Amino acid sequence: MTICLATTDREIQEIRDLQEINLKDNVSSENRLSDGFLTAKYELDFLKAMNDLTPAIIAKQNGVVVGYALATDQSLLTQHPLLNDLGTQINKIPFGGKLIGDFDYLVVGQLCVAKEVRGQGLAQKLYAHFKTTYQERYSFTATDVDRSNLASLNTHLKVGFKVVSTLQYGNSDWHVVIWDWRTH
Repeated sequence: MTICLATTDREIQEIRDLQEINLKDNVSSENRLSDGFLTAKYELDFLKAMNDLTPAIIAKQNGVVVGYALATDQSLLTQHPLLNDLGTQINKIPFGGKLIGDFDYLVVGQLCVAKEVRGQGLAQKLYAHFKTTYQERYSFTATDVDRSNLASLNTHLKVGFKVVSTLQYGNSDWHVVIWDWRTH
């Protein structure tokens, strides 16, 4: 297993392919409970734009992407409906004596691990590389987790994210989670 930055169009396509398999509408309700799911669907052009600014952290096995953590600079949030809603809402949440929007932070656009390699600590390895790559540039990373996605919430908490608020938008209820790199 190799953890690295996504650098090729093929890797971006493989991220998109893995995303498609794990979208909420493509995962059975039983598997949503045990394995989690993805909410946001990103088109290839948007994935490339994200990767140009803040490369994704990927896990490759036998030359194929089997996991990823998408990094999203705030400047791209307005280009995707769910990310725009997220940015608009979380920027108003108090954090560290200010509002989240007062900080230069990085958004986790999505985390995904292929079903066949789950349970091996891959999400933690992806996030460790994510932190190493971006902690000098950003104070913390933030994202939201669908409140019905307990598998995802537990993964984020295990890594070091903390729930700082809850929101409702896009027909879902969300936990807003932050991994504050200034304190770790």
